[in-house]
Amino acid sequence: MNDLTLEAAGMQDEVYDLLVVGAGPTGLACAIEAQKAGFRAIVVDKGCLCNSLFHYPAQMTFFTTPELLEIGGIPFPSPNPKPTRAEALQYYRLVAVHYRLDVRQYHRVERVTGSDGAFTVHTEDRFGRRGVLKAHKLAVATGYYDLPNYLGIPGEKLSKVHHYYNDPHPYFEMDVVVIGGKNSAAIAALELWRSGARVTLVYRGPEIPPHVKYWIKPDIENRIKNGEIKAYFRSNVVEVAPDAVTVETPQGRLTLKNDFVFAMTGYHPDFNFLERLGLRFEGEDRLPVCDAETLESNVPGIYLAGVIVAGARTNDIFIENGRFHGLQIAKALASK
Repeated sequence: MNDLTLEAAGMQDEVYDLLVVGAGPTGLACAIEAQKAGFRAIVVDKGCLCNSLFHYPAQMTFFTTPELLEIGGIPFPSPNPKPTRAEALQYYRLVAVHYRLDVRQYHRVERVTGSDGAFTVHTEDRFGRRGVLKAHKLAVATGYYDLPNYLGIPGEKLSKVHHYYNDPHPYFEMDVVVIGGKNSAAIAALELWRSGARVTLVYRGPEIPPHVKYWIKPDIENRIKNGEIKAYFRSNVVEVAPDAVTVETPQGRLTLKNDFVFAMTGYHPDFNFLERLGLRFEGEDRLPVCDAETLESNVPGIYLAGVIVAGARTNDIFIENGRFHGLQIAKALASK
């Protein structure tokens, strides 16, 4: 019987101690720590397990070491000093199996009703079928990777414009513009160039930022210095056309021949969803009102975990530190 059949049979009245929204590493850690503390947890995600990680570039290597990605006290074995995306996905699958986590994949949370101790979570699956889950407490670990920071320029919605980079092969012998100068943009530019694309980097900053990964920064800078990758700094793409892009540079506007654009301009949390839950935010960075120790938001019974704790400051929290939020939440649940 599938989830919806179970609900139709009356199982929708089952109440979980904790429902976690988001099945990334932080969300999984929340469910694991809750289970360890004796609570019954369920995880719901609109995509697959570790959906954001799955959509990272296929050949991506993490900046960090395996032990800093571990959750649930399960070692992350890797022959590499820096694990790959494929290794991480396998690791998190095995952790979910080890703890027998109840993960409902491809179920989007549409809305939440009720209040602390009696939340009703309304879901919809990929076929538009609706379901209901009930929980005493909620933990929101939705991340930010699903919502790109759009440029708001003419032509941005053309099919040639991508806000995610996966594989360089389709762009062999193509004129490609990469917008951005941080890690994701630099990695995309280098992989595209090495796979035979003619790459132009456009970045609003004065140079490649100093915090770009130490093995990436000299590589991209040398490619630019050698003229292998063309770069325009202190510049912005202001319009995209089917066969060209217009770039505003310090020397004036330029029109560049172009086949594809990768706008690696960052991402942001789903603030609309969080606001519908009743969460409040403070300051320009939209930091959610949240108890620093328990991670309980201004809405009683709703806890926050992962990058959304930092609001729009998406570079403050990563898997390495967000994975401990589950323990904080579990301790808070146990204290009540």
